[in-house]
Amino acid sequence: MGAPPDKDPVYLYPDELEALRLVYLEGKTQNEAAQMMGVSRGTLWRILDSARRKVVEALVEGRPLIITSRPRVEG
Repeated sequence: MGAPPDKDPVYLYPDELEALRLVYLEGKTQNEAAQMMGVSRGTLWRILDSARRKVVEALVEGRPLIITSRPRVEG
């Protein structure tokens, strides 16, 4: 089942995937995950929030979810 071509994809960045993996798959606490990723707990929380929103957006709106290998560019 392919996604409709008229819907823009949602891009999940490597740090977002890693945060989701550590917290929800591996069962790490946010403090443990933050330490493992080398970021503050607040930064990890923001990364998780962004990742959760993107996954929900893709599921609810039927948009393709693309896991990109390129790092996030903050600007």
